[in-house]
Amino acid sequence: MTTGVDLGVPATQAIRSDEDVVRVRQLVRTTAVAVKLSLVDQTKLVTAASELARNTLIYGGGGAAEVTTVEDGRRRGVRIVFADEGPGIPDLDAALTDGFTTGGGLGLGLSGARRLVDDFDIWTAVGEGTRITVTKWSR
Repeated sequence: MTTGVDLGVPATQAIRSDEDVVRVRQLVRTTAVAVKLSLVDQTKLVTAASELARNTLIYGGGGAAEVTTVEDGRRRGVRIVFADEGPGIPDLDAALTDGFTTGGGLGLGLSGARRLVDDFDIWTAVGEGTRITVTKWSR
């Protein structure tokens, strides 16, 4: 894992254990503070990142999170890419629906994470894995 925040330089954290999920949360929090996201937006982003990191571990069999700062000319933000080479998501529409779960949880994982961030993009292919990109922008 890359420690500290070098603005604009991606930091990658492997996700192979529950401890790595905690490390992702810490990295995201540190990066969100560095780009001066509000406390509410920090909390939303860390919550989404925690859910997506856990999904990467549980459903994708592990993978990685790449965290970087981004700018669009008038604001700064944090972009996180979660990637795994797991089984993929066979029914993406269902997986993005509130209440859908394959793990016995509340079924708010992907749909909840999508609501907590400003930009949400997902690519998945059965047998190839899943890649989710999220961005939270400063207000």
